[in-house]
Amino acid sequence: MRINRIKFITELEKRDMTQKRLAELSGVSRATINYIKGGKRCTDEVGQKIAKALNVTVEEILED
Repeated sequence: MRINRIKFITELEKRDMTQKRLAELSGVSRATINYIKGGKRCTDEVGQKIAKALNVTVEEILED
């Protein structure tokens, strides 16, 4: 799965959330979050955890 970088960054900014805080809430490492922010792929499970921590559906942050 590939999360859209722009949508991802926008959701973080909307919530005034740091990558560190997202890592804490989602249970995903900061390194993985940084890779995703850089445009790398992630597993479906990681995508779901991030979406849940951001309080959005995974479809809202996926690449089109």
